[in-house]
Amino acid sequence: MADLRFSKMHGLGNDFVVFDGRRRAVRLETDQVRAVANRRTGVGCDQLIILEPARNVAADVFIRIYNADGGEVFACGNAARCVAALIMDERRADEAVIETAHDLLRARRAEGGMIAVDMGPVRTAWNEIPLAEPRDTLHLGIALGALADPVAVNVGNPHAVFFVDDAEAVDLGPLGSVLECHELFPERTNVEAAAVLSPSTLRVRVWERGVGITPACGSGACAALVAANLRGLAASAGEVILDGGTLGIERLDDGHVLMTGPVAAVFSGTLDPSLASAS
Repeated sequence: MADLRFSKMHGLGNDFVVFDGRRRAVRLETDQVRAVANRRTGVGCDQLIILEPARNVAADVFIRIYNADGGEVFACGNAARCVAALIMDERRADEAVIETAHDLLRARRAEGGMIAVDMGPVRTAWNEIPLAEPRDTLHLGIALGALADPVAVNVGNPHAVFFVDDAEAVDLGPLGSVLECHELFPERTNVEAAAVLSPSTLRVRVWERGVGITPACGSGACAALVAANLRGLAASAGEVILDGGTLGIERLDDGHVLMTGPVAAVFSGTLDPSLASAS
């Protein structure tokens, strides 16, 4: 893999290393993913993305997603936007269908250079999150420090959304690291601290499982807006302000959630053989 090419992209600061494995398979072990994701000795990223040939005839590409800790996950909204932009540029098209292990995500170009992605249906049943036991997912009844009584939703990955008066005041690092691994979440969880500023505006900070605090999280923004809407705290559409910027989120009548936001290409390069063979 000495000549393994990659692209570096980000969505509101949530950054990715993208490998194209459509013509030649790219297989990276957990230690190799960690080596590439390392911000001091590797390329540096929150998630590593591998493009693969689509399994579904309706899709343009399949994406495999790894968190910085090397664990594979099944959804990443900001990565979906970045990949959709790549595919649309490649095909000179205004639409693309991204296949994940979880769902087919339909994307299109939106106004102002934005990319809109239908993130699919948001799941709220306890066994769809999943939880370790039956619980009311609108009121989980767990708490730690300033965070209490979250809403659990699954947007291709599990989320626990805690509503707070001031998201900025929450010491999210130590709280998120513990709550991510709470025994109620057998697959761990993402953690959101969400403040409702108005019925159409949320301020959200995110602890991503396997990564830590990130500038933005597309699925987390979707989870927060849907959770607020389910609790009667917000409308079905609005803006979610993250550390890295703002995403437009809309909960559709069919239960799907639409996410709209920017993407950016940073640079491309060739992976050093020492990283490709890291062990």
